Amino acid sequence: MSVGRVLVYGGKGALGAACVSHFKSNNYWVGSIDLSENEQADVSIVVPRDGSWTEQEQHVLAKVGDVLQDHKLDAVICVAGGWAGGNAKKDLAKNADLMWRQSVWTSTISAAVAAHYLKDGGVLALTGAKPALQGTPGMIGYGMSKAAVHQLTRSLAGSDSGMPTDSLVVSILPVTLDTPMNRKWMPKADFTTWTTLTEVAELFHKWTKGVERPKSGSLLQLITKDSKTKLVDSE
Repeated sequence: MSVGRVLVYGGKGALGAACVSHFKSNNYWVGSIDLSENEQADVSIVVPRDGSWTEQEQHVLAKVGDVLQDHKLDAVICVAGGWAGGNAKKDLAKNADLMWRQSVWTSTISAAVAAHYLKDGGVLALTGAKPALQGTPGMIGYGMSKAAVHQLTRSLAGSDSGMPTDSLVVSILPVTLDTPMNRKWMPKADFTTWTTLTEVAELFHKWTKGVERPKSGSLLQLITKDSKTKLVDSE
């Protein structure tokens, strides 16, 4: 018997796969939602890549309902996303559109899943970004999309948001995650300031168990120094 049920949106990416693996190793039933299958997950829901925002939401909600039957989720964790640079001079709409699809579409669909299938007191965790607390002139599309996720987090934590009773809605705001791709593109960086994927997965696990939960609506910066990470609430 599993100790609970968790869905990871973006379950095939570096952080998502780490979350799937971590929850599986702690005896959770884990579902993955992504553009491709995660073979380690108990169930893998593949999103139609060319579907509109509405079509993707309808597809995911229907598939999750089929899979869960009468069960509820302990947590919905959205770690889908991506990065694109660029200012207003070149490809602004193109970059912003890509970032919107990768961060905002996935976050709002995760919120809809949570509103329908999360148990009372469950967790919805989204992924914002610390740089998006200010202007991001060198990566405008990215900053816009992550700022929208921050706003969504605050809205979902309010009354009448449609979320289940006593649920926790929180966004993590990493600076740099220690992923293979980041190491490839930034080989000379100070890795002691990067947050490991295991640390993030363990944070989600603790909150799912009801341990050291922040207040709902929190935007939590993950600040890593000398390989130690602390959480800073963005008031």
